[in-house]
Amino acid sequence: MRAFTLAALFAAACLSVTAAAVTAAPAQGTNPAADVDGARIAHPAAGEWLDNGRSYFEQRFSPLKQINTANVKDLGVAWEYRTYSTRALEGSPVVVGGVMYVTAAWSKVWALDAKTGKEIWAYDPQVPGAWGRYACCDVPNRGVAVWKGAVYVGTLDGRLVKLDAANGKPVWDINTIDRKRAYTITGAPRIVDGLVVIGNGGSEFDARGYISAYHADTGKLAWRFYTVPGDPRKKPENPAMAAAMKTWSPASRWWKMGGGGSPWESMSYDPALDLLYVGTGNGAPWDRNDRSPGGGDNLYLSSILAIHAKTGQLAWYYQTTPGDTWDFDSTSHMILADLTIDGRLRHVLIQAPKNGFFYVLDRATGKLISAKPFAVMNWATGIDPKTGKPIENPGARYKDKVTVVMPQETGGHNWQPMAFSPETGLVYIPAMDGAAIFAPSEKFVWKPRAWNTGNDFAAVSKAVMAAIQSGKPPPPSTGYIKAWDPVAQKEVWHQQLGGNWNGGLLATAGGLVFGGGADGIFAAYNAKTGEKLWSIDLKTGILAPPVSYAVDGQQYIALLAGWGGAGGLASLKDPTTAVVRTGTNQGRLFVFKLGGKQQVAALQPEGNPNVEPPPQTADAATIAKGFDAFHRNCTVCHGFFAESDGVLPDLRTVPPEIWSQYDNIVLGGALADGGMASFKDLLKKDDVTAIRAYVLDRAHALWDAKKHPQKAAK
Repeated sequence: MRAFTLAALFAAACLSVTAAAVTAAPAQGTNPAADVDGARIAHPAAGEWLDNGRSYFEQRFSPLKQINTANVKDLGVAWEYRTYSTRALEGSPVVVGGVMYVTAAWSKVWALDAKTGKEIWAYDPQVPGAWGRYACCDVPNRGVAVWKGAVYVGTLDGRLVKLDAANGKPVWDINTIDRKRAYTITGAPRIVDGLVVIGNGGSEFDARGYISAYHADTGKLAWRFYTVPGDPRKKPENPAMAAAMKTWSPASRWWKMGGGGSPWESMSYDPALDLLYVGTGNGAPWDRNDRSPGGGDNLYLSSILAIHAKTGQLAWYYQTTPGDTWDFDSTSHMILADLTIDGRLRHVLIQAPKNGFFYVLDRATGKLISAKPFAVMNWATGIDPKTGKPIENPGARYKDKVTVVMPQETGGHNWQPMAFSPETGLVYIPAMDGAAIFAPSEKFVWKPRAWNTGNDFAAVSKAVMAAIQSGKPPPPSTGYIKAWDPVAQKEVWHQQLGGNWNGGLLATAGGLVFGGGADGIFAAYNAKTGEKLWSIDLKTGILAPPVSYAVDGQQYIALLAGWGGAGGLASLKDPTTAVVRTGTNQGRLFVFKLGGKQQVAALQPEGNPNVEPPPQTADAATIAKGFDAFHRNCTVCHGFFAESDGVLPDLRTVPPEIWSQYDNIVLGGALADGGMASFKDLLKKDDVTAIRAYVLDRAHALWDAKKHPQKAAK
C-alpha cells in the first residue's frame, strides 16, 4: 500500500481555519523549526508551508479556506516588509511555527514573525558583487529549506550555508562548485532523509551541471550526480554517464566547454519510491552545432531525472528536448499528483517545460502517459507516443540561417511555479506565447567564464531592427494564467495578463488561484471559472509565487514583489510594466489578510537625472563596432539596444561623470561591489571605447526624442 494517497495528503482540505488547525505565534527565543523532519514536510499542518512548494509533492495547494470566493473581495495588506533591493525577488517564503524564513536578491535571508512582520534576525552571506556577472538571469534566490532546527540556503557564488533557525548564525558554510568556472546557485535546496540537495546554474557560460547531496548535520558530501558526461578519455563516473557519452559527438570537445545541463531550479520527491526528481537545463553552448557538431541527443540535457535519493544513482530519465539547441530547459516546476486516467489511479509527475508541451509521466517508471502543446509552437508538431520524442520541424534548427522559433527562449513556461488543485483537478500555469530569433555564430569562439551560447545576439538584434524598420516588428509576447486539465490534456480557461514575464501561482481550498504580474497587479481568480474576483496594484512588478499560511486562527497570503530575471533584464521598455509605469523596483514582501488595507503606496522612484549626454565624437564605424560588442557582452543585463527597463540603471541616462569612467568601470571593476564586474578578460580598451560610443549614440537618440516628441513619434 502506498504511503501517500490523495486522500491522506489533503484530508485537511475540508477544514476551516480554526485554532486547532493553525500555528500559534512564536515565543521569544524558541526554535520553531526544531521538529521539522521528513514526516512533517510530507504532511505539513494546514497552516504551515514547510517546503518550497509546501510539501515534497510541490503542488502549491493550501488546504486553508478562510479566504474564499465569497469574501476574497475583502482581502488587503496586513503588513509589509522592505527588502531594500532593486533586483528580482523570486523566493517562496517557508513558514513554520509562526516564523517566516524568506530570501531576497544576493542570497540574503530574514526570519520574520509571520503574524506581525517583526524582524527576528537577518543574514547576509556577503556574496561578492562581481559574481553577479556569472548569473545569466539576475541575482535572485528562490528560498530556503528547514530541517531539525536549521535553515539552509544556497548562495549566488556557489556556497551552501547552514544557519541556526533560532538566531540566524552560520553553523557551517561550504563551497559546492569549481570556482574557476561560472557557476551560480539561485534555486532553493531541498532536504530528503537528512540530505541537503542543491543544484547549480551556469549553462550559458561554461558549466558541467551536477546535483549534490550533503549531510545536513555535518555538511559532508554524500553523493554527486553529473547531468552530462565529462572527458571521454577518462572513466565515466557511473553507468548513467557511460550511456550518456554515446549520445554526444566524438568529434567535439564539449567537456572543455562544460556541456551544460545545469539543474538550477525544479525538484520534487516521492518518499514512497524514495525518488528525487530533478529538472536539467540547456546545453553549453546552446547551439548543438557548436557543442556536438555530429548531432546526438546529448543526454541528459533538458531532461527529467529520477534519482535514488539515498545513493544518488539514476533510476530513469525522460528527455523532453533531445539535442536541445533553443535553450529549452526542463527546469520548470514539477508536480507530483495522483490522477484517475482511463479509469485507473495513476501516480504521476507533471511538467510544462519551456518547449511548450505539457507532460504527464508515470513517476515510478518515467513512461510517457501523455503530452500535448499548451503554448503556441513551430519547432515541433507533436510527440511520438512510441518513442516519447518530439516530432521536430527540420527548419527549426539554425545551423546556417537566422530562424524564428516558437516558443521563445524564455519558454512557454519558465521557472515560475505552477499550482495544482486536487479539488478542481486542474493545473494552473503561468504561461507565455512568443517568438524568438536565433542566429548562428559565424565563427564561434569559446571563452572561459564568458557568455557562450553560440547564438549571435548582435545578429539577432540586427534582424529585429530590420523587421522594425520594415514595418513588420516581431509580435509581442503575451502572458497568461492557463487552467489545464492534465487528464484530458486541454485548456479549461485562461486569463491574459498585463505582461508576458509574470509571477508564479498558488491554489487554495477556498476555490481560489492567486498570482501577480509584470504590471504589479496581484489578483485572485475563481479556480473553476477563471473569473477575476479581487486585485490590488502593488506598484512593483511580480515574479515570485504566493504562499498561504495561518497564525492564531487567521489565514494569510504572502508574496514578494520585485521584478527582473531573464525576461526583465533583457526586455525593451514596456509601458505596461510596473517598473516603467512607476519608475521604481524597490522590493517588498507583502502579507495579506481579510480586512487589510486595500491600497499600497508607491515607493520613491530611483530614476536617473534628465541630463543632456556629452557630445558624440566617434565615427560611424566605431559605433557599429560598439553595436556588436554591446549585444554580445552587455545586452543580457542592460537590454537590447541599451534600452534597460529600469531593473538595472538605464545606461542612456547615467549621471554625467559616468561617461568619463567607462574604462575604470568596464575594465577596472570600479563598480564591482554593486554587481558590475570587470570584463577585462573579454574586452580590450578599443572594445570599451566602441561600446561607449554606441551607448552614447543611443543616449542622444533618447535625448532628441525627449526634446522633440512629435518628431520622434513620426
